[in-house]
Amino acid sequence: MTADDLLRIADYIMPPLPAQPSTLGFLFGTRHGVDAFCLDTHALWQAGMFQRLLVSGGPTGGNPQAEALVIAERLVQLGVPASILILETAATNTGENVLLGRAKVAETIGLEHIDSLLVIGKVCAMRRYLMTLARHWPEPRLSAHSVNYFGLPAERWHEHDEFRARVLGEFGKIPGYIEQGFLREIAALGAYPAVAKAP
Repeated sequence: MTADDLLRIADYIMPPLPAQPSTLGFLFGTRHGVDAFCLDTHALWQAGMFQRLLVSGGPTGGNPQAEALVIAERLVQLGVPASILILETAATNTGENVLLGRAKVAETIGLEHIDSLLVIGKVCAMRRYLMTLARHWPEPRLSAHSVNYFGLPAERWHEHDEFRARVLGEFGKIPGYIEQGFLREIAALGAYPAVAKAP
């Protein structure tokens, strides 16, 4: 795998889609880097980047407490008003994050009020989040804030064992997910690149 291959993979999996002020923030739940997620999200709220915040994530990894509840508790501790939060506490995968999260928004504030989403999620999975939204909730304009909790810049992802494994894992599974109908490609963000096989 060449340096150019690494760059093409990074550009595809971690697409630049700068955060824009949006009617709704959509935080994809996680058990990894929770404090980094919450600090970044608090800063986005302070900057006026979203009016309401959907946090989606159910019990995962053997933990009975929903990811959304863990994250919401920390956000409120940091100063994010509980009144702006919409919590979806059942999702166990990205498709459910979007489908159940969308349903929760529909029943609380109405989908007709959502014209833009600020997607907040792991830097190594941002492409999959965006493609899942393109498949199941395509109407709003999307922008993104990628949370990098790996301790080194995203362009050096291949130097960090876990970061590298996660990026290459995402890159490897996206074609199959598209074939199964879980994702929709986003042409504006570039096509899936052909690269040499990973060592």
